Amino acid sequence: MAGHLKLSSILLVAAIALAGCSDDGKKQAGAPGGAGGAKPPSPVSVLAIKKSSAPLTTVLSGRAEAFQSADIRPRVGGIIKDIAFKEGNFVKAGDLLYKIDEDTYRAAVDEAKATLEKSEASVPAAQANLQRYERLANTGASQKEFEDAQTTLLQAKAAVSESRAALQTAQINLDLTEVKAPFDGVTSATNYSIGNVVTASQTESLMTLRKINPIYITLNESSVNLLRLRTAIADGNRKRGSDADTTDIRLTMEDGTEYTHVGKIDMSEMAVSTTTGTVSIRTLFENPDNLILPGMYVRATITVGEEEGYLIPQRAASRNANGDLTAKFVNADSKVETRTFRSSKLSGNSWLVNDGVKDGDQLILDGFQWITDNATVKPVPSEVDSKGFVVTPTPAKTAPDAPKS
Repeated sequence: MAGHLKLSSILLVAAIALAGCSDDGKKQAGAPGGAGGAKPPSPVSVLAIKKSSAPLTTVLSGRAEAFQSADIRPRVGGIIKDIAFKEGNFVKAGDLLYKIDEDTYRAAVDEAKATLEKSEASVPAAQANLQRYERLANTGASQKEFEDAQTTLLQAKAAVSESRAALQTAQINLDLTEVKAPFDGVTSATNYSIGNVVTASQTESLMTLRKINPIYITLNESSVNLLRLRTAIADGNRKRGSDADTTDIRLTMEDGTEYTHVGKIDMSEMAVSTTTGTVSIRTLFENPDNLILPGMYVRATITVGEEEGYLIPQRAASRNANGDLTAKFVNADSKVETRTFRSSKLSGNSWLVNDGVKDGDQLILDGFQWITDNATVKPVPSEVDSKGFVVTPTPAKTAPDAPKS
């Protein structure tokens, strides 16, 4: 009897446990997102696109070059007596850079002055001698003596001119002992120190002076693309009624920041490199804050015209195996579909297309790499800022209801 009761108790406990498990299974099966339930649609950021007029651009790489650059060399020899500039600082045109010992050159000036005075002193005597022979011409003085007197006077005057030129040369050499800046610019490190001996027009420069405001940016483009670029710029300028000098050129610095000043095309090389097949395009930019330094690498965005179409941000697009532009959209059934664009043009941080899209189409901005076609999603209206980042608009606050009277 006791064994029968014990077996009954065990069976009762087992039945209660099975009933509890059955209830939990039903609850889990009925819970949202459970193993037996349907997975909710994934939210995706979308942009409702519409047709607009947008600039057409092209991006070229290039390097900065000084507007003016000069290797400073001495024009007279001697010992460097003083270095009057601070390396890496800005100087004005005419500022003293180097002072070469001038003692020998000052002595040469004094010697030239004495020679000039001696030459000038001989002129009055030669002139008086000629006048005396003129008076004696009819009283027995020979024609030869008269002509010799004329020659002596001419030689005396020539000696004065020669001495004056020698004095001028000596003075120039004395002045050249002061090596001055030929234009406004920034100095490099000096290659010589006080006490070093230099020679006139030596091979090695004393230092280099560079003018970097304004500054050149030299861009490189293939000869084939250059022809297309020129045609596009010409077409765009004709539509705007402007010339090539008004073509906007904007720079992106090495750290990705945008340069504030807009540049213009200065000149295009009239020859194609035989080694690279590229053409150099020189552009000019204001550089008042000296942010751009010679040798710095930059990317230039050139505006070549305007065109109407639909903008697809670069972050929302990719390329297929054929190189065609692709992007994913959410259709009317909230399902994902991929569209391919055979023709696209660059417009800043976006691609400009015209076929296969219409006003109001919802372009997927984020996460499209992990979303398959025909997947059901939940569109979240978003926007893209000027730098290409996705921004979700903040919903507008509704005004509180007016109190009832």
